[in-house]
Formats: sequence, structure tokens, C-alpha cells
Amino acid sequence: MSQVFSRSFGLYAKLALLGAVLVVVGAGFAWRGVVTDPHRLGEPVNQPVPFSHKHHVGDDGIDCRFCHTSVETSAFAGIPPIGTCMTCHSQLFTDAPVLKPLIDSWKSGVPLRWNRVYQLPDFVYFNHSIHIAKGVGCVSCHGRIDKMPLTQRVAPLSMAWCLDCHRQPQKFLRPRDKVFDLAWQPRDQKKLGAELLHQYHIDTGRMTDCSLCHR
Repeated sequence: MSQVFSRSFGLYAKLALLGAVLVVVGAGFAWRGVVTDPHRLGEPVNQPVPFSHKHHVGDDGIDCRFCHTSVETSAFAGIPPIGTCMTCHSQLFTDAPVLKPLIDSWKSGVPLRWNRVYQLPDFVYFNHSIHIAKGVGCVSCHGRIDKMPLTQRVAPLSMAWCLDCHRQPQKFLRPRDKVFDLAWQPRDQKKLGAELLHQYHIDTGRMTDCSLCHR
């Protein structure tokens, strides 16, 4: 019987297979880079204006909801319009060079383009309002943002990280009036969490359903 394939065919087939594997792996890394947050944990994110949560929240005591007005009622916390900033800065530090982009935006009507600190892929559904309503504090995801001169990411927002909370939400629950209190600490989280789990009617049996976050 004559040989159908040349002796070099096997080598070429293996190289082609290896190339296909490398393409798939490379595409996987590229996809991961697109859908995950580009910023590393603990790395301050550059912004058009170096907004300091430490100054505004920690020093001046401004409540989260003053700027993030929709955090209790919407899936999105909301980015404050320039008009909110100008409530104070139409009178304060108006000539400060660091605020020039803010003043220019106010005068021109062209909004600032803030860089996102947290970014979830499109196939993940997240709702701020339900987490607030169920007693999950801002600090659980955003850390002590009141101590950050420049905003940085403190949570990986990976599926494993989210599931750690969804499997045992009682570890993170707090009274609703303490949700925005970044410095608050419970005396007995185990006891409090169990009570709040019942009070907030949280069904732990559904907390890891795929459809809860992937819709």
C-alpha cells in the first residue's frame, strides 16, 4: 500500500495543533484583559481631577449619598454631575490649578471623563440598591475609602470573591443605618449577622443561583 501522507505530515499536524492551542490561550488572556478591571488592587487610578475621598468624606464628613445620589434606588451608584461639585467649588478654591479641568467643564458644558475604578463584564448583573437594602456596607466592597487620598480598588470582584459573600452573607450584614458608616464595627458579627439574615428575609438557598448575577 502506498503511503498516503508524507513523513513530515505528522510534524506539521502537531505544529498546527500547538498553534491552535496557543491562539485559544492567547484569546483567553486577551478576553480576560477586556472584561476585567485594568487596575491592580491598591493602585490609585489617575483622574482628570485628583478627587480625594479622604478630604471630602474623612475630613469634611460629606455623606456618600450627597454625590452618589442613586445608590439606594438604582443598580448604579451614580457619578455626580459637575453641578454637584460646583455647589461648593463655585466659591471654594476656584483659582486652584488642580481644579481647572472642573471649572473648564462647568463653563463649557463638556462633561469630565472619569476613569472607572471598578469594572464588571457585561454578562454580570450587579445592583447597588439591593445590597444597600440588605445591609451590605459600602466598606465591604470599597474599603476605607474615607482614608484614600486617591481612589483605588480594594476588591478583586472575581466570581470567587462574590461567592464568598453570597454563601455566607451573615458575615457582612450590618444595620441599615450603619451601611454608610465606614468606621462602624460590630460587637458580635456572628450573632448580629444571624439576626439580620432573618430580619432582611435573605434566602441563602438562592444566593448562589447562576441567574442571580447572570441574566
